[in-house]
Amino acid sequence: MTAITATQTTAAVRPGKIRNRVLWTLQVVLGLFFIIASGGPKLVMPHTLMENNATAFSIPLALLVFIGLAEVAGGIGLMVPRLTAAAAIGLAIVTFLAAGFNAFLAGAPELAPFPLVLTAIFAWIAYERRASITALGALIKR
Repeated sequence: MTAITATQTTAAVRPGKIRNRVLWTLQVVLGLFFIIASGGPKLVMPHTLMENNATAFSIPLALLVFIGLAEVAGGIGLMVPRLTAAAAIGLAIVTFLAAGFNAFLAGAPELAPFPLVLTAIFAWIAYERRASITALGALIKR
């Protein structure tokens, strides 16, 4: 009876074949976006980004580099099967904070919808890949 319950629980959290393909496509595209276009420039040329900042509000260099590291790590994590949910949760937090920064501190509320849409997408990925959190927890407990 225990084996049947475990099988039903595992099957209940696995997405279907088409949904799985959509998720992996989103994960790879967003992962590459965060590695190449978002986090990468913050790590490779942070001084140039700070000098060319169009907004009057600037953030410390160390914070910019930390955000770049978080984005690159999240982008890589989206493409590693055991880390997908954890990476999606982390990127959801980063994008939610980016929306808040744009709306309230940078004085550019028109830039907030894009990070909020990404937050919703990452929350959906984390929900669909929630089984990887359990697998990651079991791996850490070993």
